[in-house]
Amino acid sequence: MFEVDMEGVRQRAFTGSLPGQGRVDELLHEAHARYAALQDGVVADYIPVLARADPDRFGLSLIGVDGATYEAGAADDAFTIQSISKAFVFALVCEEIGHRAVHERVGVNNTGLPFNSVMALELNLGSPMNPMVNAGAIATTAMMPAASHDARWEAIRNGLSRFAGRELAVDTEVYESEMRTNTRNRAIARLLEGYGRLERDPAAIVDMYTRQCALVVTAHDLAVMGATLADGGVNPITGVRVVAEEVARDTLTVLASCGMYERSGEWLFEIGLPAKSGVSGGIVAISPGKGALGSFSPPLDPAGNSVRGQRACAFLSRALGLNLFASGVSRMETAG
Repeated sequence: MFEVDMEGVRQRAFTGSLPGQGRVDELLHEAHARYAALQDGVVADYIPVLARADPDRFGLSLIGVDGATYEAGAADDAFTIQSISKAFVFALVCEEIGHRAVHERVGVNNTGLPFNSVMALELNLGSPMNPMVNAGAIATTAMMPAASHDARWEAIRNGLSRFAGRELAVDTEVYESEMRTNTRNRAIARLLEGYGRLERDPAAIVDMYTRQCALVVTAHDLAVMGATLADGGVNPITGVRVVAEEVARDTLTVLASCGMYERSGEWLFEIGLPAKSGVSGGIVAISPGKGALGSFSPPLDPAGNSVRGQRACAFLSRALGLNLFASGVSRMETAG
């Protein structure tokens, strides 16, 4: 069961911009204090180096489309982006070749199965179904147009850096640890090749996908990256356009339906925001036209989502009126 612990938190509804700065800062710190001592969840251990993460670290960063920044706790602690990279690589590839081509090759429907499922591929005749599961992300990474393997990697790294507003680098230790243990991803890539959905060398693409997942970010970086999608593809800190408005829209749509894996429906029902998680403990949640929340806390639920992060997202979605589906009464109620 999806747990959000929202007793006593009123669902507010605000159109337009975020509430006043003082109120945003107050609520962000309240969210951090509310969940900092929560001990639920388990740190990911199937990637050996991630098992060493400090389970007590917890950081929040919220950045508005106007560039206003609010932070609490370990917002500048470094960790690897992992699966959150999927959303932004999808955006970069759509920017280069158009969303129709990605839709036809990868798809946009939720599998209802775990992110690394092989069964999902077999049940759907080799279709990855969406770019937020591993099969879809591997296929999407392979679609980045470039003259060479190295050029393709630089296009991905540079694009993710533009989203973050700074140069991102690979954590070599995490990358090497993942490469020693990613046998399932290598099998998925071979299966994609067998179904004719991967036209490049599977080993090289898995290597590239693993590198993108090992890029180092902070909760602040995630908030900047998410706020770029919230602001129609323009980074609110640097002012640089990263992707077109249509690409930002398409990316947020896929995140809403698939970003939280088999929990995506529950996430949308309880929190009402497009979001993406990663097994190192990061979450980015985006409120279009308002801003984005980046969170970091390593303990995960069984679906691979940060427990503290999802609780903080739920609290702030309600308290700040971020939920896309929340509305208030626009005129005087009458007796029915």
